[in-house]
Amino acid sequence: SQYNNYLVFSCKYVECFQNGGNIFPVFSQRFSFSCFFLAVIRHCLPTCPDIQPPVKTVGPLTDADVIKLRPCEKKKVDFQDKLYLAPLTTCGNLPFRRVCKRFGADITCGEMAMCTNLLQGHQSEWALLKRHESEDLFGVQVEGCFPDTMTRCAELISNYADVNFVDINSGCPIDLVYKKGGGCGLMTRTRKFEQIIKGMNYVLDVPLTVKIRTGVQEKSSIAHKLIGEMKNWGVSMVTLHGRSREQRYTKLADWDYISTCAKLANPVPLFGNGDILSYEDAVKAKETGVSGVMIARGALIKPWIFTEIKESRHWDVSSSERLDILRDFTNFGLEHWGSDTRGVEKTRNFLLEWLSFMCRYIPVGLLERVPQKINERPPYYMGRNFLESLMASQNVDDWIRISEMLLGPVPKNFNFLPKHKANSYK
Repeated sequence: SQYNNYLVFSCKYVECFQNGGNIFPVFSQRFSFSCFFLAVIRHCLPTCPDIQPPVKTVGPLTDADVIKLRPCEKKKVDFQDKLYLAPLTTCGNLPFRRVCKRFGADITCGEMAMCTNLLQGHQSEWALLKRHESEDLFGVQVEGCFPDTMTRCAELISNYADVNFVDINSGCPIDLVYKKGGGCGLMTRTRKFEQIIKGMNYVLDVPLTVKIRTGVQEKSSIAHKLIGEMKNWGVSMVTLHGRSREQRYTKLADWDYISTCAKLANPVPLFGNGDILSYEDAVKAKETGVSGVMIARGALIKPWIFTEIKESRHWDVSSSERLDILRDFTNFGLEHWGSDTRGVEKTRNFLLEWLSFMCRYIPVGLLERVPQKINERPPYYMGRNFLESLMASQNVDDWIRISEMLLGPVPKNFNFLPKHKANSYK
């Protein structure tokens, strides 16, 4: 037949090529035998009416061009009944995650990384994706608002980062992010949101998760509508923060609404997030039917909360024990950022950011009633010793004194202002 003639014709060309002949000058000797054979077949087959030419590809044909992972072949992660340390901007750095891992956090996630900065190759942004060897279940969180850039970013992460899952941030309330259409803005742009999830899912070989809020406006929750759709889009897990964008952190999280959404999400795991500061809060949260709990501010105020939850007890951590925890953090920080002047000051700044939250902790032995609630600000009080009173201070100068106990004197004219403004509300 005509096809057999073409095959004999191509084999003669291949034989000539193997013997050193140069049939097509456009092919360099660097091309493999298989690539040359495919090129010859591609050259011959279009003249045969019964056979379609292969799909055109850029460069040599590889399995990646024609074979895609099926959903059942993607790497699986068991999220059920895990304690999840939230991705915390500024404070959720690698040294802090190491501290939380030692106290029993099951899942850790890097700080929110901007998609555009990753694509532009910003070193500081790629540093957010770094994983410590102690983080056995680790993910990264990405923020963006365009399907093409988010998909390309997911492809880069898949190729160059060591992660167990990738999380989309669609809960960030910051104006800078929201006004561009990212963060919470994605919740109202469902078509773009769908394209982002499907595009990222297509290129990733690890699970894709999503973090959302109840909605944008305080009295207009839309998360329950989105969750039903996200199940069909292919997300592997959803985390729901029980507040709207407008609420920020001023009002209590709506765990009744989280419970409703958990039922709608089944069989996709749904984690609840908001106001967990004790093991009793975690027990009540799990009674709502969620697959697990995410802990954010609670871990900043007392990182040993993971131990409390797993052992179902209140832990009265003394001031000297807390200072040892801070010392571990500074050692991890110097190891991560360097022990030169720049590394020391970077470690100091992140330590001070953390102390702006940790000062809210009230030792269990001083509480009139147990447990402490996260939205109740403690009154001024005297601790059981000088160090305990110093750690309870809301004064920046006292935080600096604690940093000097661990890292030495601050530079001349040193000033510090916490980045995080948790009480902003419109």
